[in-house]
Amino acid sequence: MPQQRAATQARGTERSAARRAELIAIGRKLFADTSYDALSMDDIARHAQVAKGLIYYYFGSKRGYYLAIVRDSVADLVTSAAGGLRLPAVDRVHRTVDGYLRYAENHQAAYRTIVSGGVGFDAEVHAIRDGVREAIVATIAEGAYGRGDISPPARMGLLSWVCGVEGATLDWIARPGLSRDTMRELLVKTLGGALRAIEELDPAHPAPPAARRDG
Repeated sequence: MPQQRAATQARGTERSAARRAELIAIGRKLFADTSYDALSMDDIARHAQVAKGLIYYYFGSKRGYYLAIVRDSVADLVTSAAGGLRLPAVDRVHRTVDGYLRYAENHQAAYRTIVSGGVGFDAEVHAIRDGVREAIVATIAEGAYGRGDISPPARMGLLSWVCGVEGATLDWIARPGLSRDTMRELLVKTLGGALRAIEELDPAHPAPPAARRDG
């Protein structure tokens, strides 16, 4: 009997997790195409074809639902971009940029939700977005310098590049005139420029040889 009860509970947990994931997937598309303020809980429930109470049950509120969507999307993006840690440094940088673009290309609604979601000024949402930027900066730093603890000029140089990548990637998925390979090479070359600028300001962070050859 205890084993039966445990199995029943496990199945219930799996169903609950699957239902929650399904609601998050629906929410990604809704909030990518419509601003936060323009969507009511009734709208969300109608699009999801569920009772409004179910969304409250899983997420507590509309804001809780939106934050869950952003966090889930961010986790997927960081996982996609942070792979290849055992690769050589230069290959790791290429792998990071390619993973980032691949995620944006294949999950456009989620990417738009991360980068330009519709909550407006919300400190918690901004903190989540800042977190993904810092995660990408750390991944690039590991690839370029072999370490994540970098100086303020180096961090700001990489952060500026990441913020530029966000805007360029939004435009790329909206108007896909370039292949992902071309877009990746373009972004890697602009990263080379950022790394060389960082080296000029802070010689303790020399640009990798590949970045110098790009010039």
